[in-house]
Amino acid sequence: MQDKRWWIDIRIDERGTQTRAEARLHANGELRLSATGVARRNPEDPDVPKIGDELAVARALQEIAHRLVEISASDIESVTHTPVQLNA
Repeated sequence: MQDKRWWIDIRIDERGTQTRAEARLHANGELRLSATGVARRNPEDPDVPKIGDELAVARALQEIAHRLVEISASDIESVTHTPVQLNA
């Protein structure tokens, strides 16, 4: 069995009331997917950067997960030659 290594690199940038997270999925040393998540704080809310970080990262990871499911469905269809619907 071959060992495989996948990892996600996340960069977070906060500007004013907006937090942006970029998640990059690497598979065996190559960039496979990247996605961005954004969180916006209401200016009237208290400034708690941790919350913006968490929400932006969650949204970026959610997008990567969604795209991996779509890729998997497409790969299955190319092998089986029948439509498939995968639920995340």
